[in-house]
Amino acid sequence: MFSTKEMPSPSSLFSAYASMTASIVLFRSMANELIPHPVRGYLLSTFRYFFKPRSQVLTLVVDELDGILRNQVYDAAETYLCTKISPDTDRLKVCKTPKEKKLTIKLEKGEKIVDNYEGVELRWRFVCAEAEKNNPHDHFPSRSEKRFFELGFHKKHKDMVLNSYLPFIVDRAKTVREEHRVLKMHTLSNSQSYGGIVRYWEGIKWDSINLEHPSTFDTLAMEPDLKNAVIEDLNRFVKRKKFYKRVGRAWKRGYLLYGPPGTGKSSLVAAMANHLKFDVYDLQLANVMHDSDLRKLLLATGNRSILVIEDIDCTVDLPDRRHGDGRKQHDHHLQLTLSGLLNFIDGLWSSCGDERIIVFTTNHKEKLDPALLRPGRMDMHIHMSYCTFHGFKMLASNYLEIDGYHQLYEEIEELMKNTEATPAQVAEELMKSEDADIALEGLVKLLKRKNFEAEDQVDEAENRIVTQRAAKRQKIEKKPKRPVRATRRKITKRRY
Repeated sequence: MFSTKEMPSPSSLFSAYASMTASIVLFRSMANELIPHPVRGYLLSTFRYFFKPRSQVLTLVVDELDGILRNQVYDAAETYLCTKISPDTDRLKVCKTPKEKKLTIKLEKGEKIVDNYEGVELRWRFVCAEAEKNNPHDHFPSRSEKRFFELGFHKKHKDMVLNSYLPFIVDRAKTVREEHRVLKMHTLSNSQSYGGIVRYWEGIKWDSINLEHPSTFDTLAMEPDLKNAVIEDLNRFVKRKKFYKRVGRAWKRGYLLYGPPGTGKSSLVAAMANHLKFDVYDLQLANVMHDSDLRKLLLATGNRSILVIEDIDCTVDLPDRRHGDGRKQHDHHLQLTLSGLLNFIDGLWSSCGDERIIVFTTNHKEKLDPALLRPGRMDMHIHMSYCTFHGFKMLASNYLEIDGYHQLYEEIEELMKNTEATPAQVAEELMKSEDADIALEGLVKLLKRKNFEAEDQVDEAENRIVTQRAAKRQKIEKKPKRPVRATRRKITKRRY
């Protein structure tokens, strides 16, 4: 303890404080005069770095855009966090576009979500900040706000988050999007609307609508063996990414669907799209005038898609295809060539995308150029034939909900053995009545009528053949005979 005599007087304390303050002010003035401002800032930041308490939390910022491209991690986080919304969340944003079937729920700005991964707590926060003002002379102004996610966690889990957690979010978001994905049907267009005014320009592009075709392999009227073969081939194709890369081939598959009209070729394409969850691109070659346009359309198609070229035998006359007499076609205005189409199928341009399926349909396979049919271009040829009894039972189950036996089945089975009716014709008859008896009786009448027509055609063909043979025989009989005996005498005379 200090005695009162040892304590300094207030006047001496004040004098010491004034002297120290004056020294600090003098030192600060000298530092401002002698030390440049950047050096002072560096020294101050260094001082704060060493004496500031160190935080154990690391924050990752996930911006919406990476330059002009979208950030894949941001999109994945936005999808993934929608599945982690808890009752503690205070504000959510709900939206729905006309083309979407379900509501879309997103986080409102400033909301936080806590996630747990492998026992580690990870804190997410959605931030919307005012974007920096760009140069007024820029032609493309920036967005009014900048959106990003902040991910906070303990620094010791940095490697786990970067190497395991974020890749898990990307994969999980991909799965969620596939589960809720709305398939698209893309078609060619050369117009664009501006405020209700449609304008046209040179060149074409893809436009899309929702693909809501209900056809599936469960409802498709095909033979079981052929249907199972197609399903197995599709499933094997989507699982062989590493195989295609190892053997050095583009990850694509070609199918040729051929057969009479009305045998279900378009329904099979829709069933393939619904089975694989692939978008469909309907390419009308008659609208493509140049090989360069074809390449642009190829680059604009997305992965996991089915490219369909229907009626390839009559869609377009390719310039380097030949007439039946061997002469080449000449068309100076049309510059879409067979070689350009082949490059599109299996040339260098075919590698500009992954997991793609190319489907050709035709009613006359024999009219196709052999170059289109070789392996590697059309890998699987699928014959879509007339309706069989098994296909009929599938259609009866779909249209009339007949799952068991019906008294007319035996007669229908016997008629179908000798009658050619397409699935479309059978389905048309089954749609005429909701009463199973009436609908099946109408089908029996149709099959009998077609059977009689087929027999009449056979009789006509046989009569035509008999008539042609008789005419040929009469022509031979009317032909004058050669004087054989005189000729022999003349020859005999010459010999002697």
